[in-house]
Amino acid sequence: MCKYKGYQIYKIYEDAGISAKNIKDRPAFNELLEDIKNGTTNTIVALKLDRITRSIYDWEFIMKFLEENNAYIDCANDEINTTNANGKMISRLLMSVSQNEIERTSERTKIGLAGAIKDGHCPCKTPLGYKRVNRKLVPDDATKDIVIDMFNKYISGWSYQRIMNYLNENNILNKNWRYSMIEQTISNRIYCGDFTLHKGKPDEIIYENVIEGLISKDMWMDCQKQKGRNSRNYTRTIVYLFLQKVHCPKCHSIMAGRSPGGDKKYDYVYYRCHKCKLYINENDIIKQIKKIIIDLVEYDFLVRDIFAPVLTNRLTSSRENLITEVNELNKQKERIKTAYTTGVTPLEEFAEDMKLIDSKIDIINQKLNSDTFLTENKLDLDDINIYRDISKIKQIKLNEYYLDQVRLWVSWSKEKQQELFMKYVESIELGIINDKVEVTNVNFRKSFLEEYSTLFLENVIDAETHLSNNGKSSINMTYLKTREEIEGYIHKLRKYYDIDYHEVEVKYDEENNIYLDYNLEKPADVIKVMPIKETKKFNNILKCGVVSIT
Repeated sequence: MCKYKGYQIYKIYEDAGISAKNIKDRPAFNELLEDIKNGTTNTIVALKLDRITRSIYDWEFIMKFLEENNAYIDCANDEINTTNANGKMISRLLMSVSQNEIERTSERTKIGLAGAIKDGHCPCKTPLGYKRVNRKLVPDDATKDIVIDMFNKYISGWSYQRIMNYLNENNILNKNWRYSMIEQTISNRIYCGDFTLHKGKPDEIIYENVIEGLISKDMWMDCQKQKGRNSRNYTRTIVYLFLQKVHCPKCHSIMAGRSPGGDKKYDYVYYRCHKCKLYINENDIIKQIKKIIIDLVEYDFLVRDIFAPVLTNRLTSSRENLITEVNELNKQKERIKTAYTTGVTPLEEFAEDMKLIDSKIDIINQKLNSDTFLTENKLDLDDINIYRDISKIKQIKLNEYYLDQVRLWVSWSKEKQQELFMKYVESIELGIINDKVEVTNVNFRKSFLEEYSTLFLENVIDAETHLSNNGKSSINMTYLKTREEIEGYIHKLRKYYDIDYHEVEVKYDEENNIYLDYNLEKPADVIKVMPIKETKKFNNILKCGVVSIT
């Protein structure tokens, strides 16, 4: 074309692999404009107009630039003449078509990408705790517990630095953990099942529930709110059990911890509001919420660490899945060895990959070994509840259960006691009663309430209620159980204690309060109440089974 039209070629400008949707990120094209400005060339020759640009905005800039610098455009496949009004109009029409094509392609790409993300195909580097199966992100049995443990430690008050030190000291995954790794993990929404596209940009989009989360959304949100409290600015030489949780009854600001320091630093610990000149002793708070503390000690020691993993499968996965995972990792080792021997993978990369895979295999083998007791003894939910009910009976008979929890709490270090409140308690509200500052309410974290609710609905734990015949005493109540489930449960419990069982109806008093209409034939203590799940349809009478012991 240049030979036919008698053009003398000054230079060939090529932006290989760069889209023509804008001129900002095209170095060769910008060099061409600079040459036109310097007068070394005066004509742009291109195959088609859309090879120059596909943006109407950029096209207007180019036409104005060419007019100011006495230059022109000549396209081989498009009859473009920018020297007159009609030629400019035709070029604008062609440019509008190109712009429309880009926008339609962009829309189709966004729709396709959104569909892929909702199907679990997240366009990101595979995060710790996950692996790719058919390009989808799924939990990795070898590393997911490391991530869960990081979130548990963070919500318990650990800082990024402390978690990093712990991982490095214990040589977790044989890698050098950095501060930024912990920060990125705690901030990543992927761990609650959501994916963030274009994070931090104006067009940021959050796709919810696209993959299986390792933690709940409430726990993730609690961790984000926790960031200020866990920063190194809050590091103290004295451990305050209710750090950042006690709120002033007047101005509702967080009360600061105070102590005499020195050898007697724990003799008189209190929380004070500088603005309102109010204070409360830490021991007074402990005395007032003693029942809550004992319940949390039991929940943390028995339910969360021992019983909950059996139900939620967070301690281990099935033995079959773990064995399959080990076999897959061994196959992966063989592929890496082959890549190294054929010269595809360098020695340093080979050694690092092998070390990581060996760490994952060790973790899975530890799980397989620790899972032996649960698998061989086939511990089920009835066994769990019976164990706890026996403890309650001991509490009634000998007061042993209560004393055990008190001893456990007292045996804990100040740091561990503080972690208990950091994990489960959001804030402690105070009020002024008879001119004295007292605890009026304890607010729990949403993540704890969600976990507690899930375990209750799965019949792992009971809920405390005042659903009694006198409306005063509190008793424990399970979730709905069928009569067959109740019969099997009672049969197992009677192997240990001579307990009584009878059914009663749930009724309403004049003020529409719910109560149980039962009168025990002989003095007895109620262990628990179990609402009965009726198999008959349209049965509006709710009955409960009452378990008691004399």
